[in-house]
Amino acid sequence: MATTPDNAERLRAADLRVTQPRVAVLEAVDSHPHADTDTVFGLVRAALPSVSRQAVYDVLGALTTARLVRRIQPAGHVARYESRVGDNHHHVVCRACGVIADADCAVGEAPCLNPSDSHGFLLDEAEVTYWGLCPDCADATRV
Repeated sequence: MATTPDNAERLRAADLRVTQPRVAVLEAVDSHPHADTDTVFGLVRAALPSVSRQAVYDVLGALTTARLVRRIQPAGHVARYESRVGDNHHHVVCRACGVIADADCAVGEAPCLNPSDSHGFLLDEAEVTYWGLCPDCADATRV
């Protein structure tokens, strides 16, 4: 598997060693936003047949800690990963099929919500999840 300069540079900028599993995981998350761990593992395994499931879990953890990927987990769903980080966006989730899409923040700056009492916390982020039916599932319920 060829190491793309962009992903190699992203890893170096985060003070992470450039390895084939790290590059493969970044490529998988980049190409499949909101992918669950099994999907990421399958994509990485297709490129690197000898990679273990544990190695993919470890890489996802390291990339999340380094803020190269973001882990989201809407209530009742498995963890998902995306490479869109640092831009204060939110998510819409279909109650029927579970599809997830990005929703840009209407306010545009973090945190986009202000609680009635911050309890002394210095707030820097608010997670918003919108729930409803995706167009396909909404059409199916109208039939």
